[in-house]
Amino acid sequence: EPLWKNEFEKVLCETNELLKETSNDGPFFCGHRLTAADIAWAPFLERYAAQLPCLHSGLNPRYDAKTYPYLVAWYDAMDAQIPEYVCKVKGDASSWRKVLTMAGFGNAGVPMDVTERMEDFQENESRPLTREESQSQQDLWDQYTSSRPWVGKSPSIEAASVMTRNRIAIMKDIKKNGAKNNASSLVVDNDHVLDEAMRAMVYLLSQEDDDEKGLTLEKDTHENVKTLAAFLDYRMCVPRDMSCLSAATIKRLIHK
Repeated sequence: EPLWKNEFEKVLCETNELLKETSNDGPFFCGHRLTAADIAWAPFLERYAAQLPCLHSGLNPRYDAKTYPYLVAWYDAMDAQIPEYVCKVKGDASSWRKVLTMAGFGNAGVPMDVTERMEDFQENESRPLTREESQSQQDLWDQYTSSRPWVGKSPSIEAASVMTRNRIAIMKDIKKNGAKNNASSLVVDNDHVLDEAMRAMVYLLSQEDDDEKGLTLEKDTHENVKTLAAFLDYRMCVPRDMSCLSAATIKRLIHK
């Protein structure tokens, strides 16, 4: 069983009180600007935001502004004011949740209620962005890429670029692990099906931001792209493999 809910609540309340001490100066741990304190806390608070809602019903520090107002303000500031964090350093909820399936629950496996909550969050994260959400993310991305001309001009284009650069390694991984990870339809005697799915996915990602483009694929290819996206989402580690914003564009292809 996971640690008791009240133990996590105690830590969250203490963190909230710590942020309250400097809240008159700004949302970060030392006031109005990002410091080493925020950098040190970020991985732990990222993990809490992703894992705690799965471990305990009703425990969601990222969005519970009534209980943890200063902690929510910190999350908001990190996501809205620090492009380098969001566009490069930040992990994603999927990667943090995978840790729950790897260790900690013994031979009994992950408890059923935890698994169900994980699946609910996974489905919600695959939904299309609203126009406002998309624009907000692009604004941050533009700030990040303004001094980094080698990075794709949008999260989806960067995802397409990462896939293209790592095409050989991805194909090898699918051939090795596809059959045991629900991607057996991509593992055939020749590379044609897999190559076609890879090319189609890169095309979709590279055109995602252009509403004028007609993105039509044959049914079999479309299904293979969805299978490929699900496999990559399962195998990917963020931010090691790509940024959380770019990884999210692949996740959304699963239900596109």
